[in-house]
Amino acid sequence: MNFKNVIKKFLPNFLLSILVKIINKIRLRKFYSLKKLECDTKNLFSYESIDLIKIFNNEGILNLWNHWQDKLRSFDISDVKAGVNSGDQKAIFFLICYLKPKSILEIGTHIGASTINIASALNYNQKEEDTKPILKTVDIRDVNSILKKPWLEYGMTKSPIEMTQELESPFLVDFITENSIDYLEKTSDSFDFIFLDGGHLPETVYQEIPKALKKLKKDGVILLHDYFPNGKPLWPNNYVLQGPYLATERLIKESDIKILPLGSLPWKTKLGSNKTSLALCLKK
Repeated sequence: MNFKNVIKKFLPNFLLSILVKIINKIRLRKFYSLKKLECDTKNLFSYESIDLIKIFNNEGILNLWNHWQDKLRSFDISDVKAGVNSGDQKAIFFLICYLKPKSILEIGTHIGASTINIASALNYNQKEEDTKPILKTVDIRDVNSILKKPWLEYGMTKSPIEMTQELESPFLVDFITENSIDYLEKTSDSFDFIFLDGGHLPETVYQEIPKALKKLKKDGVILLHDYFPNGKPLWPNNYVLQGPYLATERLIKESDIKILPLGSLPWKTKLGSNKTSLALCLKK
């Protein structure tokens, strides 16, 4: 049992809520005390150049998605706890197929729910354009550890690397175990598409975005997960993560980035809804 679960077990709900408020205040104080970071948006894709309706209603990509379903279902990751839900997986697949990035960085591998869909979309793009894509995915823990087998905690039968190997892709997915900020700070690689779904504390996201901007190629795209517009719940369970919203609100005031929530998708996401917490970070 981890420390968080111990606290939940022994503290009454009213004391737990007070403790959470105190911790959040400390975190916010830490966040707002951070030195202002420069955002170089010269390579960022323009807000005016994106058409979500055109992307998510693309019949050609829908055919590719339907073709991919038998294999995807065999991994049984549709709505694994703490994984990217099936509707968001589909949205990510559509974005990759439509924008056709050749190099992708994912922050936050976890069980590989988004990783496997990104890899599949890259496969289809590769067949169409005859290029060798690059996919690097970073997580703070070894998601493929043979000793710890972290995927078993979530009811998965295969590790992320085992799933990607079953795709028989002409390229290898590069799994990296490292803190996201450290990786973004030191890597010399640059990418067409960066998916940020790692740590969700405001101070983490606030540092990740400027560092990710420095690693973008021309007309590159940054996709955020767990972005709740106005810091409000999207679904009936009232669940919300404040971090990405708070971080981007500060960055919006300090730079010319613009956040475009994907909003309501043409398919279901979770809890009977079609709302998604995916959002694009673009240039005004």
